[in-house]
Amino acid sequence: MPIFIERGKWLGKGKEEIEIDWEERGFTCDVWIDPPGQRWENFIHDTDELVTPLNVTLEIECDGEVAELHPGDEWFIPRGSVHSVRNKSDEVAYWLYGYSISKTKA
Repeated sequence: MPIFIERGKWLGKGKEEIEIDWEERGFTCDVWIDPPGQRWENFIHDTDELVTPLNVTLEIECDGEVAELHPGDEWFIPRGSVHSVRNKSDEVAYWLYGYSISKTKA
């Protein structure tokens, strides 16, 4: 499955603006902070996910395909995809992530 990246979508935008958009699209929005060299390998979720780096370029991998995710890019990860995120920079990485949420009413 190809990697789905919307380049520069959030360049120059803040968390609040991104959070509003993601919520309207049915996603949560939280900040993740990683030290230099942090690697998150081979994760699989039963829900779709969005990722946007805020300050550094991250190396990403999805179902064996590797790409760079630059600040402001938005990466869509389909549920069930094997994916990894790597902070190969020498800086602390701040990035947003969100999972799709059910909008069904009780």
